[in-house]
Amino acid sequence: MLLAIDIGNTNISFGIFLGSKIIKRFGIPTKNYRLSQLKRLLGRINIDNSIICSVVPKSTVILEKDLRRFLDKSPILVGKDIIVPIKNLYRKPKQVGEDRLVNAYAAVRLYGTPLIIVDFGTAITFDVVSKNKEYLGGMIVPGLQISLDALSERTALLPKTKLNKPKEFIGRDTKNSILSGIVYGFAALTDDLVVRIKNKIGENSKVIATGGNINLIGNYCKQLDRIDRDLTLKGLYFIYKK
Repeated sequence: MLLAIDIGNTNISFGIFLGSKIIKRFGIPTKNYRLSQLKRLLGRINIDNSIICSVVPKSTVILEKDLRRFLDKSPILVGKDIIVPIKNLYRKPKQVGEDRLVNAYAAVRLYGTPLIIVDFGTAITFDVVSKNKEYLGGMIVPGLQISLDALSERTALLPKTKLNKPKEFIGRDTKNSILSGIVYGFAALTDDLVVRIKNKIGENSKVIATGGNINLIGNYCKQLDRIDRDLTLKGLYFIYKK
């Protein structure tokens, strides 16, 4: 069995593949990761190999060391041991986060082109793939939680608010005004940027959404064609098999 690992700034996502099917998935907050947690969550499942995609170098070093000791085999590191097999047209290709390329490759395999992938993670990323399967680039926007935290940290009177669904569109108290602004605001931003990108690459472009906050914001966006919560993990499986 394959253990696919996506190390993000907020969470580390794990997926266990039996063949092409994910039989178990779980997450650990990045800052709280411990090998003992991983062992407990894996239980008695026998892992044959592992593959890592990461945007947190410090956590990569720790997890690589733990997996080498735990599995008696080094994990495959995307970007180091294996390159995502997609043509990258970024001006400086190495600047693209490996997770963004993995998402693009997975979406091409699963949904065809042209494509727009929206990842609602710690940052919100828009990744664009041409009809010729070329990674064209994209956009990076502060994520929902980052924006929510900034309101309380950079203002004198706005309270720290837990990210959640707003109770109403027009907020009638400070908490719900903040939540409405964050959720409906980012949904509107997403829809508008998708329309603008489609004007560049084609109105028939499919829009695939993923990321840790997709369960919260997905229903508020009108331009999303498909939600795939496991897109990055599936991409890691495809890359491993290729």
